[in-house]
Amino acid sequence: AGASGGGAPATATALMLRDRGDRRPRLLSLNYPMLDDRNETPSSHEIVDLGIYDRRENTYAWAAVLGDRAGAPDVHPYSAPGRATDVTGLPDTFIAVAQYDVFRDENIDFARRLIAAGVPVDLHLYAHAYHAWDIFAPNSALARAFEQTWYDYLRRHLHG
Repeated sequence: AGASGGGAPATATALMLRDRGDRRPRLLSLNYPMLDDRNETPSSHEIVDLGIYDRRENTYAWAAVLGDRAGAPDVHPYSAPGRATDVTGLPDTFIAVAQYDVFRDENIDFARRLIAAGVPVDLHLYAHAYHAWDIFAPNSALARAFEQTWYDYLRRHLHG
């Protein structure tokens, strides 16, 4: 599981386990995950100056992770899992996405590629939400609805 910047190592771990032939995780849970260093999606250009997490912070974060290799053509999917061209064999995946999040389009694209590869995906797009809305407004109706959906997913997959 991983939220925001934690989404990349969680997804990279699932990719590594698959590639090494190790035991596959039961599920992959990603809440507004940071997956792709290229910042080429429409939302990566649209979400600027929100005062929470936008294009500027995302560019800074990827530079902190990859240095001057951020955005380079040869970045490995273990470093930026959104670059993975083969996502077959990944576990059932939950992805929560905010409408006003720099990661919106890369998250939706990743979910689409998982679905095309036959991976069961629960994709949830939260209207009017921004990056980490559940952290900034934990008592909001939107955060409570998200948490209920997420917890139900976890119960079904971990106890079912």
